[in-house]
Amino acid sequence: MQIIATVTGLYIGKARERWDGKPPSAIGKEAVPGPLELGLDGFEDDEQADRAVHGGPEKALHHYPADHYAYWAARWPEHAERLVAGGFGENISTLGVAEADVCIGDRFRIGSTLVEICQGRQPCWKLPAHTRIDEMAMAMQKSGRTGWYYRVLEGGRISVGDTMELTARPCPDWPLDRVVAARFDPHLDPSVAAAIAALAPLSASWRAAFEKKSKAGFSEDTTARLNGD
Repeated sequence: MQIIATVTGLYIGKARERWDGKPPSAIGKEAVPGPLELGLDGFEDDEQADRAVHGGPEKALHHYPADHYAYWAARWPEHAERLVAGGFGENISTLGVAEADVCIGDRFRIGSTLVEICQGRQPCWKLPAHTRIDEMAMAMQKSGRTGWYYRVLEGGRISVGDTMELTARPCPDWPLDRVVAARFDPHLDPSVAAAIAALAPLSASWRAAFEKKSKAGFSEDTTARLNGD
């Protein structure tokens, strides 16, 4: 499958205190035209407040399709002015490519970089805190409109207007929308979980999660992630 898309937005931010009684966050990103230098851990001018769950080699860049914002604005029209590209803390925005169009392990040449999809996003309590929509984390999870994370195989520069060209697809049977749905399915067939866990390009954290889901009777508690408790 040929995928050639164009970067329509780049976003970076700094960690800061945003909510009383909560840890700092860098979810508030600002649009920049680039060029931005991309290293193995992400854009050099971007920050993550909690490196245990954000950033690092397997969450170097978060890509969110701008196509999804029309869905969110229609769902919450009273918040439509804030439900625009860059509104969810993503680093890269595009039009015309979404979770159903890409697969785990897809490699893309973006600008002078080479990146690889290794997992979807797991929305957490910071998303509703940021958007001021209490249901947003669970709504994103249920909708499958999560976007995805890249690991960086070759660093370089990215600017708005750069092309995003698919160069390799090692796991064509595992489109990202299927993997994301499986990640959040509490009744996932253990054999499917085991098959996903065996995918070589999968991030270590999602591999561990699917290995747990491959055990009969496993039940996942998502309260802390979704509610921040």
